[in-house]
Order: sequence, then structure tokens, then C-alpha cells
Amino acid sequence: MSTSLTRPLGAPAINRPNVVQVGTIVWLGSEVMFFAGLFAIYFTNRSTAPEVWAEQTEKLNIPLAFTITVILVLSSVTCQFGVFAAERLQHRATGWKPTQWGMVEWFFASYILGAIFIVGQTYEYSILVSEFVSLSSDAYGSAFYITTGFHGLHVTGGLIAFLLMIGRAYAVKRFTHREAASAIVVSYYWHFVDVVWIALFLIIYFLK
Repeated sequence: MSTSLTRPLGAPAINRPNVVQVGTIVWLGSEVMFFAGLFAIYFTNRSTAPEVWAEQTEKLNIPLAFTITVILVLSSVTCQFGVFAAERLQHRATGWKPTQWGMVEWFFASYILGAIFIVGQTYEYSILVSEFVSLSSDAYGSAFYITTGFHGLHVTGGLIAFLLMIGRAYAVKRFTHREAASAIVVSYYWHFVDVVWIALFLIIYFLK
């Protein structure tokens, strides 16, 4: 079918928003409300048991938490570099230098950093449990593990998304704008997870 039959000559092209990207943004909006509810639970429990908070927060490993926070923030940086590569339709590296990396290499770096974050969080859990801070120990334990645990599940979901995106890049014969749009959607989710953790980090480890 000719262009003249689909669009009048000289008329501007209509750039419709990507449905998947819009849907992801709407879904992340609902996730904001979900985490807002978790924050409300945390603050409510803290207001009803301030003496418990004063005692249990002394057991937090702030240097460890700060370290894994920096690692997660760096994973967002590498993720965005992966998006830049995807937008120029470069899914694989053209050389060994990071400036020549494609989406696959940058997303794999994000996956490694995210996995290190999960390992660090699991290690912190083991330390707290050894000091008798558990999900059922008291109000603080419940609030701490519920908020950070749900975030950890979201990080795990993001790690799975990275692997799926990397596998898709290998599976397709030609990396197109459709695959690039999927990479952008994954980055939306990962940046969201990153921002939520920064808020959790400030609330749990500094506003004790």
C-alpha cells in the first residue's frame, strides 16, 4: 500500500507511545503504592515500639549496608549504559574495552552487581539472626524483614529479567528496535528497584 493511502502527503507522522513501556510505567506506579504501604507499616511499628527500635537498630551493620547500596547504584549505571547500547542497536561488544561493549555485556555486569547485592543482604540477614533479630522476634524484626525482603524479591525479579533479555539478544537473528524497547523496559524496572532501596537505606539505617 502506498504512503499516500496511509497518510496524506506532507502530514506529520504520528509517533504513538510504546504500549509495553506505558504499561510498565503504570505498573511501576502501582508498585510505588505497594512500597508506600510497607513504609507505612515500618513507621507505624516504630512509633508504637520506640524502645525496641533503639535497641535493635544498634545491631545493624551500616558499613555493609552502605557497601551493597553503592554496588546497587553502580548496577543502575551499567544498566543505563546497556540501554544506550541497545538504542544504537548494538547488542554485542565490538571489542574488549568497556567503550565497545554492547547491551549484553553491560546487562551482564548489572546482573553480577545485583547478585552481589543479594549475597550481601543475605549475609546481613545471617548476622542479624545470630543476634536474635528474626521475622518473629519483635516488631522491629517483622518490619525490617518484610520491607527489605520484599525489595530483595524485586531485585531477584530484575536479575531474572536481565537473563531473559540477554538470552533474547542471543536468540534473535537481528537485534531490532523491538528488542531495544524491551531493554528500556527492563531498565525502568531496575532503576525503580534502585531508587526504592536508596529510600529504604536512608530510612532504616540513618533515621533509626
